[in-house]
Amino acid sequence: MTIAIAFLITVLLSPIFIPFLRRLKFGQSIREEGPQSHLKKTGTPTMGGLIIVVGIIITSIIMVSKAGEDGIGYQLWLLLLVLVGYGTLGFLDDFIKVVMKRNLGLTSKQKLVGQVVIALVFYFILRSQDFPTYIQVPGTEFRWELGWGYALLIIVMLVGSSNAVNLTDGLDGLLAGTAAIAFGAFGILAWYGLASSEVTIFALAAVGALLGFLVFNAHPAKVFMGDTGSLALGGSIAAIAILTKLEIILVIVGGVFVMETLSVIIQVISFKTTGKRVFKMSPLHHHYELMGWSEWRVVTTFWLIGLVFAALGIYIEVGLG
Repeated sequence: MTIAIAFLITVLLSPIFIPFLRRLKFGQSIREEGPQSHLKKTGTPTMGGLIIVVGIIITSIIMVSKAGEDGIGYQLWLLLLVLVGYGTLGFLDDFIKVVMKRNLGLTSKQKLVGQVVIALVFYFILRSQDFPTYIQVPGTEFRWELGWGYALLIIVMLVGSSNAVNLTDGLDGLLAGTAAIAFGAFGILAWYGLASSEVTIFALAAVGALLGFLVFNAHPAKVFMGDTGSLALGGSIAAIAILTKLEIILVIVGGVFVMETLSVIIQVISFKTTGKRVFKMSPLHHHYELMGWSEWRVVTTFWLIGLVFAALGIYIEVGLG
């Protein structure tokens, strides 16, 4: 039901938002150093992440209220804080790129400061609820108490995940599909682990909103989510992993995002140390594009890989736990 409601809201909102974004001339500008085949996408409405964020918020609040709980609990408020906070950072980044015509958007320092501040607010609210500060190795009883080091872990997870997911948003439908799979996996794990129903509802609302958005974002895309969507989604996935005490599982379920990030890191290190590139272009999805794969083939292949990682994460936690 949660997935269906979020899907319906997003599908109904998109035909309203997309022409509005087009009238405001919020069109995507394509980097010259990117694949030349992407130049034809110039002008496609961006900031479509607003549709996803609104769909998740409305659905989560409706379904939590319907669940009969005593108001909205702190876990949903935290998830909404991250969703809206990182989404706002992404919106500012998109706005500067599109409206102010500064193609790089916010500076890396500005973006990092914003991400860290939101992560710290998340941490202090979490600790005010006596949230445990250990991490557990999946499939074992081994726990490692981090104490104040848990604050650093939260910063690394929220900042790292939001940036990794942002790097994955480079092809029509690529991020919407892989993120829907990741949120779906965490929705299953949250339900299985008897975590707060708020976390499960939020995760499933994200799945529905992303599938609804995918109707308009699949190739050829009629709208892009922009950093508004990618940063919000990346931060939210990490927040769910933290609230469900599945911090390590995030690396597995989000395997596609890890691959994309590693490809960028490897490319930069290789080029700076040897002057040679390991990949034709990074992030990794561009490498396969330049190898001659069609955009749709790259996207569907990455979706399948995302499904494998999601299934592996669920198996490790449920099957071995």
